[in-house]
Parts: sequence; structure tokens; C-alpha cells
Amino acid sequence: MSNHRNGNGIMENKMIINASITQNGVELDKSKYNWDENNLIFSTSENNLELIFSSYEGVTFKTGSNCNFKTGSYCIFITGGYCKFITGYSCVFNTGLRCMFDTGSDCTFKTGKDCIFEVGSYCTFSTGYNCIFAAEQNCVIIVHDQKGIIEIPSNKTIILDTQEIKGYTIL
Repeated sequence: MSNHRNGNGIMENKMIINASITQNGVELDKSKYNWDENNLIFSTSENNLELIFSSYEGVTFKTGSNCNFKTGSYCIFITGGYCKFITGYSCVFNTGLRCMFDTGSDCTFKTGKDCIFEVGSYCTFSTGYNCIFAAEQNCVIIVHDQKGIIEIPSNKTIILDTQEIKGYTIL
């Protein structure tokens, strides 16, 4: 936190974010997002963002669609679709469709369809159909479209079958 004088000469506390927040390659205007340093919550309704919070853990992100994230561990993401995530471990995701995830272990995902996951061990997925999973071990998929539970074979890459066909195919 830094102190500075506003236009009226009054001292204010101003939070300094040690992160990069851009939209279409340009730094996002601070009036377009909220950053709660005390509770580590970043929120905006903006789309097309690139958020690099690599030095932070435990951040909650609430954003629009088509965002790219690079973060530490223990983060929570509530986003629209078409997002890409590169994170540490123990993160929670609640997203729209067509997202891509490259994470550590112990993550929980709730997504729409057409997503790609590359994760560590002990992850739980609750997704739609046509998703691709590459997981280390002890990962489970809860498939809403097929109303079933699928255990991902250790160290295999699979794709869920269509809505009409229950199961998966090893790639």
C-alpha cells in the first residue's frame, strides 16, 4: 500500500497491484476493474483480458469471456467461456464453454462443453461433452450430459464421447 495526496491535498491509501492486466495488448484502465487487496478479489465484466498474477496465491477472479490467466496456486476463477488458464495447484474453476486448462494437482472444475484439460493428480471435473482430458492419476469426471461418473485412466489422454454415446475414447 502506498500513500499519496489526491487533488484536494488529502492523503489516500492506494493499493498497488504487482500484476499485469491488459486488454487487447493495452493496460486495462483501473476504472474498469476492482481489486480488493485485503481479500485478494479481482473483478470486472470486461472480456479479452490477459491477467498475469504469478506472484499471487489465493486470488478470486471474476471476469468476462476470452481471458487468459497465468497465476499462482489456490485461486478461484468465475469466468465466461473461451478462457485459457495456466495455474498452480488447488484451484477452483467455474467457467463457460471452450476453455483450456494447464494446472497442477488437486483442482476442481465446473465447465461447459468443448474444454481441454492438462492437469496433475486428484482433480475433479464436472463438464459437458466433447472435452479432452490428460491427467496423471486419481481424477474423476462427472458428466452432466450423460449423467454419469467416469474415472480417468492414469497417465492417459481421453476425449469424452458425444452426448448420445456414454463413455470416452483413449487418444
